[in-house]
Amino acid sequence: MENKKLLEIKKSLDKDLTGNYDNKTLNDLKIKYLGKKGLITELNSEIKNVLNEEKKAFGMKVNELRNEFNDFYEKKRKELELEELNLKLEKEAIDISLPSTKVSMGAPHILEKVIEEIEDVFLSMGYDVVDGPEVEEDRYNFELLNIPKGHPARDAQDTFYIDGEEILLRSQTSPVQVRTMLKGEGKVPIRMICPGKTYRRDDDDASHSHQFMQIEGLLVDKDISLSDLKGTMNVLFRRLFGSNIETRFRPSYYQFTEPSVEVDITCVNCSGKGCGVCKHTGWLTVVGAGVVHPNVLRNSGYDPSVWSGFAFGFGAERLAMMKYDINDIRTFYNTDLREVKTFDREDEE
Repeated sequence: MENKKLLEIKKSLDKDLTGNYDNKTLNDLKIKYLGKKGLITELNSEIKNVLNEEKKAFGMKVNELRNEFNDFYEKKRKELELEELNLKLEKEAIDISLPSTKVSMGAPHILEKVIEEIEDVFLSMGYDVVDGPEVEEDRYNFELLNIPKGHPARDAQDTFYIDGEEILLRSQTSPVQVRTMLKGEGKVPIRMICPGKTYRRDDDDASHSHQFMQIEGLLVDKDISLSDLKGTMNVLFRRLFGSNIETRFRPSYYQFTEPSVEVDITCVNCSGKGCGVCKHTGWLTVVGAGVVHPNVLRNSGYDPSVWSGFAFGFGAERLAMMKYDINDIRTFYNTDLREVKTFDREDEE
């Protein structure tokens, strides 16, 4: 014989499942039957009053009631959610005739764009883009580059030393060139550029920064001369600034090149006519370069009687300032997106 309480709850449930409910009354119904003191929940305590041979059947009946209620509850809940959504859509109709809201798109940083453009130029000429550590050893940053102890470039006012005078923040990306040559073991030609952050003790102002992006390049092969360097510079700057750009070399001095030159290009502001930007000379100095010093080749495992090469280096910020008419280097590190956006030409279009 079926448990009397079970029959009463079954009868009550059948009646309640025919009613109309909103979210509140539906939740109240769930508490009534499945809450901590709910009718179906309390049936579990009735099992002790059921004969042993009827316990299994009683338990199955209780599960049937629970499943019946759960099925009803889930079905009704989804119906109420759908009804609520439809009402919301009716009230919140979208006027498609209204102008859309402009969503600002992200864009590469102006300095990153210039560096990538320079990388593309050299990749097209068969160069590799190589990276290296920013925390560097004195050996790579100075000694192997023919900069001995006591040289002015080692002055602590210029270099950020970390551990005595042996570990430092690299003051140039030239150590990457040395490391690349050492890997070549004096046996293979090298064509590489190494863009990266460099650090020097300097007071930050409109034209100076204690941290800046330097791009250095190196070519080591047989029978390399200054004419090869000039041809390379012509390709680079005509790609960056236009086919009318001319280059010229002026004698200079660097510890790691001999002969050394400074590379000038036609003023991008006045096309060589003379203006305030170029101090009315028609030229702008952009690169330090030269033929790799025999000592640097020798220090890096290359026999200078067999191998020769050229090296060059320039600040990416300076080229970007020229290309986009920027007069303050701090603009590159400003977090004001309104100011950075000024130089996003694609966005302006």
